[in-house]
Amino acid sequence: MPAPSAPWWRDAVFYQVYVRSFADSDGDGLGDLPGITSHLRYLRDLGVDAVWITPFYPSPQHDAGYDVSDYTGVDPLFGSLGDVDDLLTRAHRLGLKVVVDLVPNHTSVEHAWFRAALDAPAGSPERARYLFRPGKGRGGARPPNNWSSVFGGPAWSRIHDGQWYLHLFDATQPDLDWSNPEVAAMFDDVLRFWLDRGVDGFRIDVAHGLAKDRSLRNQRGRRSGETDLPSDRQGSMVERRDVDEPMWDQPGVHDIYRSWRRLLDTYDGDRMAVAEAWTRTPESMARYVRPDELHQAFNFAWLLAPWSAAAFADVIRGTLDAVRPVGAAPTWVLSNHDVVRHPTRYGGGHRGLARARAATLTMLALPGSAYLYQGEELGLEEVDVPPEFRQDPVWFRTGGVGRDGARVPMPWRGTHSPYGFSRAGTTPWLPMPDDWARLTVAAQRRDPASTWSFYRDALRARRRFADAGEDVEIVDGRATVLEVRRGPLTVVCNCGPRPARLPPGTVVLTSGPLDGHLLPPDTAAWVACA
Repeated sequence: MPAPSAPWWRDAVFYQVYVRSFADSDGDGLGDLPGITSHLRYLRDLGVDAVWITPFYPSPQHDAGYDVSDYTGVDPLFGSLGDVDDLLTRAHRLGLKVVVDLVPNHTSVEHAWFRAALDAPAGSPERARYLFRPGKGRGGARPPNNWSSVFGGPAWSRIHDGQWYLHLFDATQPDLDWSNPEVAAMFDDVLRFWLDRGVDGFRIDVAHGLAKDRSLRNQRGRRSGETDLPSDRQGSMVERRDVDEPMWDQPGVHDIYRSWRRLLDTYDGDRMAVAEAWTRTPESMARYVRPDELHQAFNFAWLLAPWSAAAFADVIRGTLDAVRPVGAAPTWVLSNHDVVRHPTRYGGGHRGLARARAATLTMLALPGSAYLYQGEELGLEEVDVPPEFRQDPVWFRTGGVGRDGARVPMPWRGTHSPYGFSRAGTTPWLPMPDDWARLTVAAQRRDPASTWSFYRDALRARRRFADAGEDVEIVDGRATVLEVRRGPLTVVCNCGPRPARLPPGTVVLTSGPLDGHLLPPDTAAWVACA
């Protein structure tokens, strides 16, 4: 474990707040900034160190705020700049850090820059801020290349004068051209704006996408219009890893982040940035966290691993081996707003929840930072949102794959929707299940065996072993049981079908009841050795 003088983020537990779905203070059915502020003590008492808040900027909300029209404002749906200041003040008084989402790959079509680009001619400075190109074929009727949108369908849309613009996500999210110095200058100003207000860091959306292959060549092995999304609901929102990708993880992104690191280092308080970078290998992930670049990168390999002791061991080894040469700390994450919740991914029901708790306990024993997604401390599963209530653009572009099921609002108390998320009688922006009364925060806080109580106990125990060290040993010999030693702490996760023996020592915490002196299937335990 790092020395006491290590920066706060190196082994922090971050809690992701999906602003639309956390707490609604004004009764309009949407979560907002005052709602977050009112529950900061809850997060402090749960035991997290930092809060990551999804975009609250002015936006037409075509992609739940990830289509930004003004990077230095607050959408009236969520509050005001004064509400941001109040949230920061309250969080800091409680000892919580605040990380905000930054969306630098693309803007909204309603951003002033894009509106100016549409009004300007081809070849103008206004269009040079984005990736406008002429089409191919007779009359330029075909897109400039065969790239596909992550959300499904082509990655190009045509405008009134025949030119096309690139959007690696929705058509309402045009990609910026980061080779244009105006783009870099604008985001330097955006970073300073929020740092001057007191934010502690940034989560960088699509961090691997800012630089594209300069030639915008065709993607080899890809048919035009083919989607990058998985075809089944159990899959994750990830780029395919078996194809040529001239739009992702290009060398030029690292120059951008070196510049940002220099800027962040001019501020006190160990300000930080974490990359949402879906990369092919742990080694390519580690390039984002070299000493002169970003501070952290999400370790999606842990999220993507199947329920398997061997798979978990491979991810742990690969991650630690990759970050060690660059002196970075690893991160661990199991769920977020873009993926199916992990209890559902692990099979759903009692088994899925048991596995989710075991994976969480295993994750929290490892060195580095952990990222939690709101509601996972309640054991929430993916919700099957009826088609008529769907709002995710992915759902409409793919005809059946979407992320709304992981974004249903938090149940705080009560026996009926909106379960304290909003005022009684309010209709939440996404429907909440009728059987969530037993899952509310209020109900689970009264139950020492609940998932909420388990998370609180696990986070408290984690602090006890903060000095366990960064050296990790994976004990070989049991094919279906993961055993990891870290200083005086050993975590055992039973991924097999039969009970497993525990190593000698004192049992600190388990993710579920023991079977006598044995660890049941789908269960994890922490054991402290003398």
